[in-house]
Amino acid sequence: MTSVSLRAPRTVLFGALALASVALGGCETVGSAAGPRQYAVLEADTTGATNVNIASLTEVVQRNPNDAAAYNTRGAAYARAGQFNEAVGDFTKALQIDPNSGSAYNNRALAYRQTGRNDAALQDFSKAITADPNYGPAYIGRANVLRAQGDLDRALSDLTMAIRLMPESAEAYHARGLVKQKQGQEAQAIADFDAAIDRNPFVSAPYAARGQSLIATNQYDKAIEDYNAALNVNNKDATSWAYRGLAYEKSNRRKEAMENYQRASVIDPNNPIARQGLGRVQGGVGSLFN
Repeated sequence: MTSVSLRAPRTVLFGALALASVALGGCETVGSAAGPRQYAVLEADTTGATNVNIASLTEVVQRNPNDAAAYNTRGAAYARAGQFNEAVGDFTKALQIDPNSGSAYNNRALAYRQTGRNDAALQDFSKAITADPNYGPAYIGRANVLRAQGDLDRALSDLTMAIRLMPESAEAYHARGLVKQKQGQEAQAIADFDAAIDRNPFVSAPYAARGQSLIATNQYDKAIEDYNAALNVNNKDATSWAYRGLAYEKSNRRKEAMENYQRASVIDPNNPIARQGLGRVQGGVGSLFN
């Protein structure tokens, strides 16, 4: 194993943290009602700061061609810029230099997920855990892939371990809530979404996911409150508009249901919840978004 400089731990940690948004991007929101599996899209950098950062990190790599942490950090910057092939290349180089880097395996797995290479991602998450059995983010990442593949028991086991290692991780509780939701354990899912929101109230996904479980348990007013919160964070989420429409429809508020279904359809004309909802409630209420 090639040794790294004393500043490497901070650099490796930076690489892992820089990909945190990518990890969240891999979390599906899957509810009891039929709906599309959604992957959050990493926002493009419109300021040019990422390109400047990549340029400066390239200088660091050139000065330290045998420093795994330098490649890991630049790979994270590439991932934030949406350049996932370049990111994979840098993480691969980092692993050639330091084949026991759990962070580099985890980061490469996240980049693989963003390009739809789930089998390769699953292998890398497992390698990250082998390299460092206490590396919590790899358990979350592997669980997300296992959930997508329908292996819910193994996903649940991984997330229980992740929560044991990272008890303040909102992402771990959110991901476990999604597994329990998919198993039909709505009350337990709601409890996990509660825990995720307690730990980080500033992201929309746990509110949206909890809203689906609240609808499934006939708690429509609470579901509407959750979708209000989700849409306050991200008002371009067609699925949240559609499910808020469903909550309004189920609480016999046709006009509000129509408004939300139409708003969802403007954002995503193919959203199935909105299309089916419009088919049910169209009638006396005119189009509000012509």
